[in-house]
Amino acid sequence: MPMSSKEPGAVRRVVTGHDAAGRSVILQDGLSPFVLRTTATGPVVTDLWKTFRTPADNSGAAEPCAEVTLAPPAGGSVFRVVQFPPDAGYMDGWDEHAAFAAMGHDLAGAATRKGQTVGMHTTASVDYAIVLAGEIWAVMDEGEALLKAGDVLVQRGTRHGWSNRTAEPATVAFVLIDALALPAQA
Repeated sequence: MPMSSKEPGAVRRVVTGHDAAGRSVILQDGLSPFVLRTTATGPVVTDLWKTFRTPADNSGAAEPCAEVTLAPPAGGSVFRVVQFPPDAGYMDGWDEHAAFAAMGHDLAGAATRKGQTVGMHTTASVDYAIVLAGEIWAVMDEGEALLKAGDVLVQRGTRHGWSNRTAEPATVAFVLIDALALPAQA
């Protein structure tokens, strides 16, 4: 079932594996249960898979997505889909510090940019962001870029935020891969 504005966070996840004889099989087929609603009206984060090292370990059938966390595991990756509602519907009352804390990330007293973008954050990762539906602005400390369905952003450990300035939700798939932390910027 695809994600839709009627069902934020509803992402069908099909996971393959091997049976006892070594044949390929479908292990799971259903909606991902790893959904974090940052508020009743804010962004919805759905984790689909995590790895804990590179190269990844494809043996076994253990569930890797015990909880939704912002950053990938050390040495690993996370694959997720985020639905960003229109800014006008949630930003004024959104507590970005609480939302990021729910994903295990401390914004460390970072100042907000109310009226522009909230939730500016940095992770030690390289992130591939693929816009699946709608449009969204990738906001940097200096500059921003409008991304539309089909566009891809490669985010390389920069401080960034997201802004949906339309009247429709934007759906973005993300692959986050652990990376070396950049030295603090002056």
